[in-house]
Amino acid sequence: MKGNIEERACRLALYIIENKATVRGAAKKFGVSKSTVHKDLSERLPAFNRTLYLQVKQVMDENKAERHIRGGIATRNKYRGGA
Repeated sequence: MKGNIEERACRLALYIIENKATVRGAAKKFGVSKSTVHKDLSERLPAFNRTLYLQVKQVMDENKAERHIRGGIATRNKYRGGA
């Protein structure tokens, strides 16, 4: 997914907003690293599309607030044998 960085940032943002996806999920879907997704959304996107940035920031903040819960569930499942 190389090419136009602004287009990539917009597509990543729309994907995250529409699917309530995580940075990791978006990175996997678009074939880029988590660092690239984060840099595109937190540094590049605000420079050219502030409204889209504010929407995606809201979803990313929700995901950040919930990540300790997801981590706990993953650990519980790991030690219960995937249940």
